[in-house]
Amino acid sequence: MAESVQDGIQDGLIPAAEAARRATAGRAPNGVRYAAFGENNVDGKDLERMVQAVPAAVAGALARKCYIFVPLALSQGRGSDITLVAPAYTTELGDQAICHRNVTLDDTEGVFISTRLLGDRFALAFEFFINVSHAFVDAAGVPEEFNELVWAQAVADVRGETSQDAWENRAAALGGGAGRAGNKGVIDEKARSSYLESAFSDAVAIYQLSLAVDFDYSELREREYPLLAPNALAERLRLAAKLFPANAGYEFSVRYRRRN
Repeated sequence: MAESVQDGIQDGLIPAAEAARRATAGRAPNGVRYAAFGENNVDGKDLERMVQAVPAAVAGALARKCYIFVPLALSQGRGSDITLVAPAYTTELGDQAICHRNVTLDDTEGVFISTRLLGDRFALAFEFFINVSHAFVDAAGVPEEFNELVWAQAVADVRGETSQDAWENRAAALGGGAGRAGNKGVIDEKARSSYLESAFSDAVAIYQLSLAVDFDYSELREREYPLLAPNALAERLRLAAKLFPANAGYEFSVRYRRRN
C-alpha cells in the first residue's frame, strides 16, 4: 500500500477529505446527509431511497454524520489514521480496502462506505444501517423498554443472537458459555450493558434493513454463532417499529414461511 498521502495521490488514491469535497452531496427528506463519489456503481435514486429509510426518530440523532459512498476506502498503512479513497475499483486496491472508515471533516464525521466491497444491495444497505444504528446508540442510548425485552429473552435462554458481539457479550453477562447462564447466576454488569447495546444496535439495523430491502432472515446467518430464534427477533423488531415508526412510503412487516 502507499506509504504516504503523496504516494497515494500518485497511485490514483486521494485523501478522504478531498473525496468529500469532490463528492455529490445530498440530504434525504429525513435530514440524513450523504454524498456519492467516484465509480461506486450505486444509482442515485436507489441511494436516496436507502438513506430515506432511516426513520425520522433515528435520523434526528445523526446531525453530525455524513455518509459518503465511495468505490473503496482504505487506510494509508497499517495502524495509520489517514484514510485514502479510490475513485474506481481495482482488484489490488479491493484487497486492501475495508467496508468503512470514519474520518473527521471539520465539524462533521464522515463515514466513508466502500460500495465496491459490498457485492449487492442487501450487503450495502446492511453496512449502512449498521453504521447508522451504532451512531444512534452512541448519541441516544438504549430505551429501557428494549432492555427489559432483550434481557428477559436472554434469561429465558432463548436460542441464538443477532451478531457475534451480542452472542459473546450475552455469554459473558450471564457468566456461562455459548450464551447460557452459569451455575452461579452471577451477572457481569459491564458485559450486560455491552450486550444490551449490541442487541439494540443489531435490532435497529435489521429493522431499517427490512424497510429498505426484502430479504430472508437466513441471509443474516454467520458461522460463528447460532442466529436468534425468529419469534424472538420478531418481538425485537416490532418494538423497534413502535419506537421508531417508518417514514411515509416505507412499510414494516414480518412474514413467516412454513418449512416444506
